Amino acid sequence: MTQPKILVETAGPVTTIVINRPEVRNALDNEAARALAAALKAFEADAETHVAVLTGAGGAFCAGADLKELGSGTDYFPWAGSEEGPLRSPLAKPVIAAIEGHACAGGLGVALFCDIRIVDDTAVFGVFSRRWGVPMSDGTTVRLPRIVGQGRALDMLLTGRAVGADEAIAIGLATRKVARGTTRAAAETLAREIAGFPSIAMASDRRSAYESFDRDQQAAVRREMELSLAARRQEAQKGAARFARGEGRHGKFERH
Repeated sequence: MTQPKILVETAGPVTTIVINRPEVRNALDNEAARALAAALKAFEADAETHVAVLTGAGGAFCAGADLKELGSGTDYFPWAGSEEGPLRSPLAKPVIAAIEGHACAGGLGVALFCDIRIVDDTAVFGVFSRRWGVPMSDGTTVRLPRIVGQGRALDMLLTGRAVGADEAIAIGLATRKVARGTTRAAAETLAREIAGFPSIAMASDRRSAYESFDRDQQAAVRREMELSLAARRQEAQKGAARFARGEGRHGKFERH
C-alpha cells in the first residue's frame, strides 16, 4: 500500500507534519507540495492545536522541488508566490522545523517559512539548485536576508555552497542544535512549552515581529500597540495577579 507523501500526527495542542518521501530526500513533487499546503491550512484552522512541528522522514528534511518531475516537462507551481502555495505567508500559529540532513533548494525555503529551526549535526542548508538554473520561488530570496542579513544571504544565493549545522547556528539560520537524531523530539517538547503560554499575547507579539518589516519604525511601534490591546485586556491583568501572588518568581515558568 502506498504511503501518503505527507503524514500528520496530532498529540494534544501539537500537530506534527512529516514530509514522507525519504527515497528522494523528501523532495516535493506537485502532489506532495499541495498536500503540505493542505496540512498546514488544516492545522491553522484547528482550534484545538496551537503549535506545529514540520520535519522530514528518513534522516532528511527536504531536498526542494522534485527535479525528476520538473525535468520530465511538468512545471512546478510557486510555493510562496501562488495562492495555493504552502509557503505563501506565515501562518497565524507558530511552526517549528525539526531539521536533520538536507534542507536545500526549496527545502531551505520550507525551513525559512518556520519560526524556529532546530538542527542536529547532520543538517545541511544550501541553494543547491543554483547548479541547475532552477530559481527560488519559495520565499527564500525574501526571508533569508531577513534572518541572516543581506551579505550572508547573497553569499548563499550566489554560490549555492553548503552551510552546515554549526555555521547555521553562528549566522542565525538555525536556532538551536540538539543531539543527533533528536530534533523531532526536541521540537515537540518545545512546541508543548510554547502551547502552554497564554495564547493571545504570544500571537500578537509574533504577528508584530513579522509585520514590522513592512513598516517604518514609528508605524511598527504603533502596530505593536494595536496588536497588544486584546492581550492587555484579556490576559495581562490575570498574569500580573498571579505574579503578585508569588507565582513565577526566580525565573520559573509556570504555564496555565
